[in-house]
Amino acid sequence: MGLDVLCIGHAAYDLLFYVEQFPSENSKSETALSQESGGGPAANAAYLLSLWGTGCAFAGVVGDDYFGQQILAEFKSVATNTSLLEVRSDFVTPLSCVLVSRKSGSRTLVNRKVPCSPLKLELESLAGLFPKILLFDGHELEASLSALAAFPNAISLLDAGSAREGTLALAGKVTHLVASERFALQVTALPNLASADLQRNCLDALRKRFNATIVVTLGERGLIVSNGQGCQRLPAFPVAVADTTAAGDIFHGALAYGLLEEKPLLDNLRFASMAAALSVASPGGRQSIPSVERVKAALAHAE
Repeated sequence: MGLDVLCIGHAAYDLLFYVEQFPSENSKSETALSQESGGGPAANAAYLLSLWGTGCAFAGVVGDDYFGQQILAEFKSVATNTSLLEVRSDFVTPLSCVLVSRKSGSRTLVNRKVPCSPLKLELESLAGLFPKILLFDGHELEASLSALAAFPNAISLLDAGSAREGTLALAGKVTHLVASERFALQVTALPNLASADLQRNCLDALRKRFNATIVVTLGERGLIVSNGQGCQRLPAFPVAVADTTAAGDIFHGALAYGLLEEKPLLDNLRFASMAAALSVASPGGRQSIPSVERVKAALAHAE
């Protein structure tokens, strides 16, 4: 069975609580609004791609516990291929408690993540898949390298949130490095990306080191991009922010969708940016994913 996209990385379960103000130490707070769903960068991208009708598989690790079963059921509800999702009886599923400010949409997270042995993808398990796109978040390095070796002709996309072992090892092996501002500053040692000169220097340094199409996301300031033809900038779409949870993951999933549709680079980045902008206007992680039809309609209206 062929696939459009194989996403490899971190899966977690998210519990979101919306508060008027962040609680102080040794205090109690109440809220009438909460959300819960599966989470994790590559896992959220896989959910979006499946929801939008692509043939998508997710490879990662969850525990054989309540939260792991919830993650598995949520994937099955959108027909994600979970044949490479390993359910371990001796592992505790990662769990995130997320406090979201109802005033600004900003969030504070506490993650429970117990170390475990890495996911291994044997050649037999990958046989017959032939994905066109590989999407990594750097959390399962060994499995990601196995997929790159098995599918050398696939377009590959790395969601590089921070400069840690997995993202640094994969950054020079993918065709598209989509980095956060945090990753870019950690790698280049630049003081900030506030000016056009600093942004150009950042892209030049990342291109020289990693030799890929480079995208650096700057949150509400938009993004910068280079595919070897100079530095280009795209502003963010204006939006009233309700909740930024999963916005970056939605951006990466939508970008993979646009790669499948062979959209030109800047058009695809605008498409992914619109998907992320629509998502932050609504509360929730996966609950905030807009339909692909809504993204296209909003983009047409913006143009």
